[in-house]
Amino acid sequence: MKTEQYIISGMSCAACSASVTRVVSRLEGVATCEVNLITGKMTVTFDETKTGEADFIRVVEKAGFGIEPDIPVKEEPETKKEPKGDSPLPIIVSAIFSGILLYISMGQMIFNNIPLPAFINIEAEPYNFAITQLLLCLPALFFGRKFFTKGIPLLFRGHPNMDSLVAVGAGASLIYSIVMTYTVSSNPHAVHNLYFESVAVVITLVMLGKFFEGRSRRKTADAIKKLMELAPDTAIVLRDGREHTVKTQDVALDEILVIKPGAKIPLDAVITEGKSSTDESMLTGESLPVEKAVGDNVTGGSINLNGLIYAKVTHIGEDTTLSKIIKFVEDAQSKKAPISKTADKVSGVFVPAVIVIAIISAVIWFIINRDFAFALKIFTSVLVVACPCALGLATPTAIMVGTGLGATNGILIRNGEILETTHKIKAAVFDKTGTVTKGKAVVTDIIGQDKDLIIKYAATAESGSDHPLGKAVIEYAKEKNLDLLSRPEEFENISGKGIKCVIEGKTVLVGKPLFLEENGVALNTFTAEAENLAKQGKSIIIVSADNKALGLIAVADELKESSAEAFSKLKVLGIKTVLLSGDNRLCAEYVGKELSADEVYSEVLPQDKAEIIKNLKEKYGSVMMIGDGINDAPALSIADIGCAIGSGSDIAIEAADVVLMKDDPCDVAKAVRLSKLTIKNVKQNLFWAFCYNVILIPVAAGILHAFGGPLMNPMLAGLAMSLSSVFVVTNALRLRLKKL
Repeated sequence: MKTEQYIISGMSCAACSASVTRVVSRLEGVATCEVNLITGKMTVTFDETKTGEADFIRVVEKAGFGIEPDIPVKEEPETKKEPKGDSPLPIIVSAIFSGILLYISMGQMIFNNIPLPAFINIEAEPYNFAITQLLLCLPALFFGRKFFTKGIPLLFRGHPNMDSLVAVGAGASLIYSIVMTYTVSSNPHAVHNLYFESVAVVITLVMLGKFFEGRSRRKTADAIKKLMELAPDTAIVLRDGREHTVKTQDVALDEILVIKPGAKIPLDAVITEGKSSTDESMLTGESLPVEKAVGDNVTGGSINLNGLIYAKVTHIGEDTTLSKIIKFVEDAQSKKAPISKTADKVSGVFVPAVIVIAIISAVIWFIINRDFAFALKIFTSVLVVACPCALGLATPTAIMVGTGLGATNGILIRNGEILETTHKIKAAVFDKTGTVTKGKAVVTDIIGQDKDLIIKYAATAESGSDHPLGKAVIEYAKEKNLDLLSRPEEFENISGKGIKCVIEGKTVLVGKPLFLEENGVALNTFTAEAENLAKQGKSIIIVSADNKALGLIAVADELKESSAEAFSKLKVLGIKTVLLSGDNRLCAEYVGKELSADEVYSEVLPQDKAEIIKNLKEKYGSVMMIGDGINDAPALSIADIGCAIGSGSDIAIEAADVVLMKDDPCDVAKAVRLSKLTIKNVKQNLFWAFCYNVILIPVAAGILHAFGGPLMNPMLAGLAMSLSSVFVVTNALRLRLKKL
């Protein structure tokens, strides 16, 4: 099976995307086909031994649409400018002529004795009156010709769309009005059966609606556009000891970047010289600057704030973090949510159904009234008021804006289905190390009379060791600016127990309490302290000199400041919280109590996590697993929602459904809230789209008029249809204003 993307051109409404989906899905070997009206992209999964690109192009073009493979452009020509939206000039011209036409044709019906030139007086010169209306109608017909050139052929191909409805409705009124114009000379009363103003105004209003809809739809793609703008076009690199400004795409792996204060970092790199702070808010949503020094990674697209740094390139092209984020968001916006399937099914049969309803309504009214002009008005109103656009836009616009809002807050969601499912989770399972903790051992407690001396002995002894606890002690000594003692002599590292060495003539032991007791050191009062700290999940290091215990050092992987708040926020949302830890029971339960976790699993091996997730799914239903994405990949994959937290490692982005770019557990609750807001918006849009059509199509068909009520004019039908689509897109754009 193979998955490919294609760009589909010529789509104007949901009926179009439904038609493309239908013809491609019918091909043998096609497993899934999704067409996104907003992005204009088709994602198709197929058996390449049975079908392929040639078949897709054949059936899509036969259906009346353009198609081409979606191939990323490696290098944009310098002269190529970003395409702009359609010009409003045709609409303005059409509106001016349509306004004059409306004044001439309807003015005398509404107001008595409105001024008109004598040569088009409706009583004295009815023929001139009719010809003038026809001429004033021409600009709208010219600028709105695509409704006819696209809509009519699609109708005959069996794939009618919104353009077809407008073309048939306006075309019927136009032909009838032209016929009436020819009969005016022999029958002056025929001048009252002209509908040129309806034709012009309907086309103008639909054009206006599409213009505003298009402008609003382009705003929904702002998230990806802003992400793409983050990467600078050029980079400064060191070559042969000199600085050269080159295109970013020409930079090779392992080249040295020169990143000046205030400049955007062009590619992912590791700092080799200098220190600074970077602004990563556009990638992670984190507003505070991040301190960077030699050995730290910097991310392409972030901004170097204050120091000159040199950095070796680690990722280029599509392998950079920014490129992966853009791909992640693009994929999310291309895939449809399950909630959209109902709308897609309706859209597929909607236009033919509307045409049938319009014909039946017109026939019934003609039988009742024997008035062809009245039946034509009913026919046109039903066709024009119908709006498959609103149905088709309801889901993808909200999904696009929702995923964009997530991206700006450092929350990446893989697709629409994940976005829809996230708010349904019943339990959130957190891995402990690196997820709710900082993932780095630090000194938390020092007990003894001379704390500086205790640290000096321990740090000096550990200077020859690579053990994480030893590194924590050495790091603490550096932070406190403590000078180490003379280099250890007779150094001996007893694996799993501790270190024995001679420092400045004294025999120094640094290690576990049991190790010191085995070597004859009395721990005295430190025993009780050590036991108490061990219950809190802290590792204990006892320091002695010449068989006398000087004190103890407690080292632990501290909880992140926001971890407890994250658990609390999830509880407010009615979600059970579970902690997975590889630590012993006492340590795990202590951390679980600090976080107020509902369940705690201790001494969990990496390979056991997936089995625990399976059991929790049976117990609670939908489960989200939150991990750092490195050794949690199996558990992330088996959970209903796999959520990787941290700076987005390669494995995290591959294995997870949701990636939280910030190292903040509170973003889990934000992801759930984002899902709730987006799906609520989708439901609002679908409700409006369905209700709009359910209510207005019968009104346009004359149901109210049958009981003595008003009759919908085709012009009002055109306005209502246009506003429907604009309303749906505007409602989706409201999501951008929400705070997570």
